[in-house]
Amino acid sequence: MAIRKRRSSNRTRVEKGPEYRINRRIRVREVRLIDHNGENHGVVPTNQALQMAEEAELDLVEVAPNASPPVCRIMDYGKFAYEKTKREREARKQQKQIEIKTLRLTPRTSDFHRDVYVSKAKKWLEEGKKVKFQVRFKAREITYPEIGQQTLEEIAEILGEIAEVEQAPKLEGWSMTLLLNPTV
Repeated sequence: MAIRKRRSSNRTRVEKGPEYRINRRIRVREVRLIDHNGENHGVVPTNQALQMAEEAELDLVEVAPNASPPVCRIMDYGKFAYEKTKREREARKQQKQIEIKTLRLTPRTSDFHRDVYVSKAKKWLEEGKKVKFQVRFKAREITYPEIGQQTLEEIAEILGEIAEVEQAPKLEGWSMTLLLNPTV
């Protein structure tokens, strides 16, 4: 039985530190201080600001490092970081994700199956999703792209009342695509 050596990875890990410098990591002589009540104390030596933060049992956080002198605030850093991540999560939830649903056909797809795909597309378009029809050509089918074009144009005509054509039937490699946007 051979003993395997564990290989070390060549990847360098990037440690994500705090975005803000806090407490002793603030290396400037003077800072513009705002206390936990929101009062502005003006320009204060960093040691004095740290002492005030320790007396209040809170952290000294550098909130504007590019200002001259840097602006620091006395606050609970853990609570601040938690609320910031919570706000970012809420902002990501609020962003509207546009989903594109893809339906794949072939030039030989029967009318019945095409109608099944059209009814699925109709449902998705009514939900506000984009729909992409893709006719995939195999082997010698590519010599007759007009069959795929005709199929996609028929689909666009059927769905014309609830969707608008964002991208007309277009041949890309071995497939022809049609992209529909909901008009609702």
